[in-house]
Amino acid sequence: MTDSDQRALLPAGITDVLPPDAGHEAALLRRVMEVVGAYGYEAIKPPLLEFEETLTEGLGLAVTDQTFRLMDPVSQRMMGVRADMTPQIARIARSRLAGAPRPLRLSYAGQVVRVRGSQLRSERQFTQVGAELIGAPAPAGDAEVICMAAEALSALGVRRLSVDLGMPPLVAAVCRDHGLEDGLPAPLKHALDSKDTASIRGLAGDIGDDLAGLLATMVTAAGPVEETLAVLKSLDLGDEAEAKRAALAAVAGSVAARMPDLSLTLDPVENRGFEYHTGATFTFFARGVRGDLGCGGRYAAARGDGADEPATGFSFFMDSVVRAIPERVAPDRVFVPAGGSAEAARLRGEGWTVIEGLATVDDDAAEARRMQCSHLAGADGILELTQRNGD
Repeated sequence: MTDSDQRALLPAGITDVLPPDAGHEAALLRRVMEVVGAYGYEAIKPPLLEFEETLTEGLGLAVTDQTFRLMDPVSQRMMGVRADMTPQIARIARSRLAGAPRPLRLSYAGQVVRVRGSQLRSERQFTQVGAELIGAPAPAGDAEVICMAAEALSALGVRRLSVDLGMPPLVAAVCRDHGLEDGLPAPLKHALDSKDTASIRGLAGDIGDDLAGLLATMVTAAGPVEETLAVLKSLDLGDEAEAKRAALAAVAGSVAARMPDLSLTLDPVENRGFEYHTGATFTFFARGVRGDLGCGGRYAAARGDGADEPATGFSFFMDSVVRAIPERVAPDRVFVPAGGSAEAARLRGEGWTVIEGLATVDDDAAEARRMQCSHLAGADGILELTQRNGD
């Protein structure tokens, strides 16, 4: 490896996005923003860097261990690079937009950087696009966000889309209803995260036979939403947990009413993502695509007066979304030989992507193919080339 090659290496999980992938991702991102804009969500642009104390307060506490830090040479204060944009939106809503009418509908798109990748997603820098609905109650607010996100993915051409619902507070409520007041023991949390029913039952001596059996049943109940909700309803969950189950059922019912053909599954013990969710969560998958396309859920957004207001939102990970698009159609590009600037301007006005020749060549068609053009502008009009360069 040469010194030049060595200098070109990038950190793990950090990659260059090259043509045509970068342009394709940008086009998909614009389409997502068009869909959410049609629902009345207005674009907002938070900064990439913030002072550490503001970036990691409130919802940002959940992403502290994923936040890169650096010293600001101007103020001599520590700054952080955002790992998730939702905490930033919540900050702006409670400060700059505190007086805006609720519910507040905001959309965003930008780069995020994380300290570590995950097993499903090794990328540490990627484009995040999404929307937040602040000040709207469940289940109507959750249903709007879930269906809007599903509509956006469908508009991009994502096939075999499914949404996996969850309720992170449900397990904690079940445990409290059965006398486990001090939080989930680490072995139990690990067993639930790994869906290890044998280990859960093996903890019966610490958490009790009833609770161990109940949690093991919840793990195995994961599946189509109606079937899973039926299993949960048959269990002795306790008052607090039953309220969580009913809230989740209301969200599922509202989504099904708005979008009956959307594939819905439910995992009662899933706690995917950051730990600021207080209600129903949702994760978007496409069959055959590595990793999730995006996720979201309900959370409590702090108001300027210190009280909380209900909120929910979603985020897409554009690198995964790009992988889910079945076909990528290259745009038509027309080659205009050197000296044809006026013709090139006319064709651009008609909507063509135009590549102008900068020097006279012996074979204009060959040059057009070399420049990956699909058409050639000539004296007789626009000629479609039968073979592109590299075909």
